[in-house]
Amino acid sequence: MPIKHFIKLSKPKRSAVYNTYWHFASKRQQVFNNRNENPTGPWTNDPIISKHRFTNIFRASDRVSQFLINLQYKEQDVKEIFFKTMLFKIFNKIDTYTFLEEELGQIKYIDFDFKQYDQLLRWRMEEGKTIYSAAYIMPSAGSVFGYKQKHSNHLALLHQMMQTKFYDRLQDANSLEEVYQMFLSCPSFGTFLAFQYTIDINYSSIINFSEMDFVVAGPGAINGISKCFDSFGDYSHADIIRLMADDQEKEFQRLEIEHPKLWGRELQLIDCQNLFCEVDKYLRGTHPELSAGSGRSRIKQLYAANHSPLKFFFPPKWNINNKIKETWQRTVTEGIFS
Repeated sequence: MPIKHFIKLSKPKRSAVYNTYWHFASKRQQVFNNRNENPTGPWTNDPIISKHRFTNIFRASDRVSQFLINLQYKEQDVKEIFFKTMLFKIFNKIDTYTFLEEELGQIKYIDFDFKQYDQLLRWRMEEGKTIYSAAYIMPSAGSVFGYKQKHSNHLALLHQMMQTKFYDRLQDANSLEEVYQMFLSCPSFGTFLAFQYTIDINYSSIINFSEMDFVVAGPGAINGISKCFDSFGDYSHADIIRLMADDQEKEFQRLEIEHPKLWGRELQLIDCQNLFCEVDKYLRGTHPELSAGSGRSRIKQLYAANHSPLKFFFPPKWNINNKIKETWQRTVTEGIFS
């Protein structure tokens, strides 16, 4: 069910840095566009964006999401799509998944052997390699499954989800929020992870709900909202995220800056949620005094160029892949790429 609209008696009050949200969105998308046209750079004259790592404003265009979406559409069997999605997202690291592929030859649930996967990941760690992404912390679930090592508990969790046919229950869900509640019921999943997994599985063909139906604000987004608004009025964090999504065209026009779109697709709720998180980081550079309450006054991750090419592919149900193909054909014809 879509988020219901209620009459709000008191609207949120914008802060002095509110406009930064829209300026950052436009500038960061311009970096994305410039990089696609000129892989060598430079892509921006903004010193903070050029120096530090910020995710793309459209979540699905990030490298990790692109890897996942391509993975999901190489399969047609629901069971295999779900298994591969969860195996990848538990670690959320491309190197970990490709390592398992190289060692196993292929990854299929029908061939899943807990001990084999467990041992391979142990070897990986013994070689000094990190198997988890630093993007977010995955709780260990050790209190539920009892293994000493975190990855063992996560493999046990995945095995449990497969045994209970979690993927079949997903197909019976009537809304994105219902899918979220299902993930939230899993051992060790908090609100942030449950929502991230909901969006990830919604990329696939297993379910098909609008990304404008439901949103959950993560900790970073809550920090960003607190900086962009002095007070919330009668609005929840989710309400404010929806407000931004609904008002995007009007706000970009007001500020007379380019309205960023993903081959015609506007910012969705998940993108506006992520944007608040990235703006929170950006404001640590431009207005470090606003971070006094959170204690996070600097941007930790520096930008490191990854020159491996990306051929963008999005869920076919979004109907934008043909537009991407047309864009590439036009740019090649015009001689933009050398």
